[in-house]
Amino acid sequence: MSNSYEAMVVFSVAKGDEAYKELLPKFTALIEQNSGTIEGIDEWGKRKLAYPINDEPDGVYVLINFTSEPDFPAEFERIVGITDGVLRSLVIRK
Repeated sequence: MSNSYEAMVVFSVAKGDEAYKELLPKFTALIEQNSGTIEGIDEWGKRKLAYPINDEPDGVYVLINFTSEPDFPAEFERIVGITDGVLRSLVIRK
């Protein structure tokens, strides 16, 4: 049984505005390797954060819509959370 999920990832811009494009394929491959299906990726671009995170006032927002087994989102959040270059992330079930 698969569920639909939405993952919002805020990437750091410390290494440049386009540095997140190196990490995004890693996360999409992770979803596909775990029997998930990507329904869409919506890149919101660089935006001002509500408050500085790690002394960074801006971040790049990316929304990933995917379907997967119910146990995968916790693993996805764990891996995204320990990846350098990611400021914040949140995965919710639609």
